[in-house]
Amino acid sequence: MANILDQFSLKGKVALVTGAAYGIGYAIAKAYAEAGAKIAFNCRSQKHMDKALAAYQEDGIEAHGYICDVTKEDEVQKMVADIEKELGTIDILVNNAGIIKRIPMLEMKAEEFRQVVDIDLNAPFIVSKAVIPGMKKKGHGKIINICSMMSELGRETVSAYAAAKGGLKMLTRNICSEFGEYNIQCNGIGPGYIATPQTAPLRERQPDGSRHPFDSFIVSKTPAARWGTTEDLMGPAVFLASDASDFVNGHILYVDGGILAYIGKQPQ
Repeated sequence: MANILDQFSLKGKVALVTGAAYGIGYAIAKAYAEAGAKIAFNCRSQKHMDKALAAYQEDGIEAHGYICDVTKEDEVQKMVADIEKELGTIDILVNNAGIIKRIPMLEMKAEEFRQVVDIDLNAPFIVSKAVIPGMKKKGHGKIINICSMMSELGRETVSAYAAAKGGLKMLTRNICSEFGEYNIQCNGIGPGYIATPQTAPLRERQPDGSRHPFDSFIVSKTPAARWGTTEDLMGPAVFLASDASDFVNGHILYVDGGILAYIGKQPQ
């Protein structure tokens, strides 16, 4: 039997991580590169692309960037064809690109709701559809959808996001159901509250030295008693992309510090 650690290697694999210019997507792409994969990612603008490529270069990662709007099927088909031509068949797809609009439901326009669903749910369908033929031909593939705790929970102001992520959870299970016989595994990662530059304002200390109310709320609801980091997602992402997870399919791996398992402390 081969060394168990060899099962976690991504050496020679081609990985496409959508929206991997920064944050969670960037951390996952970095982990894949360290595990031996060739990295491809997309941005919608040259400005973000240039900034991302500079960051990858600074970290010593040879990443290949493509300008592509993942909600546009023709652009996605071209990107996938270009990646296959330049790097080879895509072995690993991470549907990471996403947005959130925090707007109370009665104040949210249908157009805004559709935009969130388009990026967070329709795009993973479009990109998965584009890479699956190559995976079928190769006889193996990994698709990882970045879901959310909002795939399971509701919360005020995120009706569109929760609806989209709940749909993404079920798309994950359906891809598993439809393509598992072709040795394609489709799983999801559901991050908890992750400390990123975007969430930094929610973690700033108040003038009196106390925690931000939302920071206190999250820490009190998390058995780990802290926010997650992008590094916390790297190991799970490598596992789901590697041969070590070949019999794991249709599963959502929640990396949330235990929030979904916890009812919370009794009020004093």
